[in-house]
Order: sequence, then structure tokens, then C-alpha cells
Amino acid sequence: MPDKQPLVSVKNLKKYFNVGKNLTLKAVDDVTFDIYPGETLGLVGESGCGKSTLGRTLIRLYHATDGEIWFDGMNLTKDLTSRESFQFTRRAQMIFQDPYASLNQRMKVMDIIAEGIDAHHLAADKKEREEMVVELLQTVGLQREHANRYPHEFSGGQRQRIGIARALAVNPDFIIADEPISALDVSIQAQIVNLLQDLQEKRGLTYLFIAHDLSMIKHISDRVGVMYLGSLVELTTADELFANSLHPYTQALLSAIPLADPNLEKSRKRIVLQGSLPSPINLGSGCRFASRCPQVTEVCKEVSPELIEVSPGHFVACHLTDR
Repeated sequence: MPDKQPLVSVKNLKKYFNVGKNLTLKAVDDVTFDIYPGETLGLVGESGCGKSTLGRTLIRLYHATDGEIWFDGMNLTKDLTSRESFQFTRRAQMIFQDPYASLNQRMKVMDIIAEGIDAHHLAADKKEREEMVVELLQTVGLQREHANRYPHEFSGGQRQRIGIARALAVNPDFIIADEPISALDVSIQAQIVNLLQDLQEKRGLTYLFIAHDLSMIKHISDRVGVMYLGSLVELTTADELFANSLHPYTQALLSAIPLADPNLEKSRKRIVLQGSLPSPINLGSGCRFASRCPQVTEVCKEVSPELIEVSPGHFVACHLTDR
């Protein structure tokens, strides 16, 4: 979508944590990408690679160590005025991974969903507030009577729907979905993903969708970014990633997806990564994937590759593409 202006633009973003004397954990290190209005950017990678930290930094739950985050012309990495911060929190929302921990157990669903409505003064009176909450519940597939219950009275899938309703309450433009389906069973996962897609179509929403499940990412995403140890190693369209992945780590992830055809599943060769996962604390020079890469060369161990565009819209950080 090069002809469009991005809604979210991330430039050389870094988020470091001080974990002791002279020890720095580089959770997000020099990440750059754009998200365009109305699209879904999927973000995948193994546990601990920095996906959730990146999402929380984008929505300003964490302060960036360095780099820039632009949201519709607003620089989020500088100190925002109270008015700018107020505007941003209305336009950007987050759906959290654990639907139980992210809901206040002492509040009824009515009050949980209405928090944003109250904060932004979107309802003129109590009756309008109630009708807005009921409409949101019905939008996510719940009923009016659910408004007067507490979170512990619902199943995991229902609680995640409440979390989605809460995010929708302020009519946002951008939603960060931080592994919203990982705690749910497979049938409920499909329902939640279909719900998110329907809402995107009806409301013109833009998503950053963080997940482990590559097959689900392919289903919901327009473009996909692959993260490894805090860095973005590949970024392209979902179809291109599955048809022509170039980074060895992406290829290993794709080879782990089971195939429905048992004959193909038996005959194909799975890429098994050897070696140990490096510590994200005080990383040395060279490519972070070098210790596990089956195609490693000497230059990989010495020089960290930059994310470069190897074909239109396809970005890869790998020395193998230089050959």
C-alpha cells in the first residue's frame, strides 16, 4: 500500500530493560515498519522475542528507549500534552492475551465496558450509557442480561468477547490484539478471529495482530512480520511469506505447521533448529540467529544484517540475500 499514508509508522524503535549492574535486556531492538489504514499486520515469533513488548510500547504502556512511533502524524515518543494523550487513548485500544486477568473481577461487565465511555464522556445520561453497552455486547455476540454479571461467571471465550467490547467502546481506529486467542480452544479461536474480521469490515479498523499460530496469522493478516530476539527478520504480504519465505528462521517456522494431507506430511522435510537460543541480555555482534541457523556463514557471526527490501514489499534481514 505505498500510495497510502500509514496510520502507524515505527522507526528504529528500541525498548531496553535494565536487569542488573551493566546488564541490558534488549526486548525490542531497532524495529521499523508501517501499518496502513484498514489493514491487519500480523506479528509472529517464539515466546520471548519481544512481540508483546512491542505492542505495549506502541500503545504507550511502556516508554520507548529510542526511536520514533508516529500515529496519524502524532509523535508518540515525545511527551504528549494531556489533550494529545486523551485523543490517542480514544483512537487506539488493546485486546489483552489473558481475558481473565485483564478484567477487573470486582466490577460488573456493564461498568467494565463503560469505563471508556465514561472517561471520554460519550454518553449523555445513564440510559444512553446502558444502551451503548448493550449494543456493544450484542455486537460481540453476547446478550443484554450479561451486562449485570461479573467476569468469573463467563467462559474464556465470553470473557475475550467482553475484552473486545471494551476496546470497541470508544470507537477506536487502531487495535493491538496481543495474542487474543492463545488462551482459547480451537473452535472458540475461529469464532473470535471471524468476529475481529467482521468488525474490521464494518468499522474500518486497523489491527496489529500478535500471535504464535502462523496458520491463523495467514488467515487474518494482510502482511506479516516475523520477529526473533527483539528484531524484525522478515516482513512481507501473507501470501508471499508462505509461498516464498527467504529468512531461514521463517522457513523453520513454516516447516513446523502440520499439513492436512497425511501423505504430504510424511514426505516433507521439517527444518529442525539446532543449537541454543542466545540470551537477549548484552547480545554480541553478528546475526542473532547465527547460533541456530543451518545456513550460517562467517559473516553472519561478525556482522548484524540490516532489514532491506529484496523485492517490492518484501523485507528481509539476512546475509544470504546478498549473494
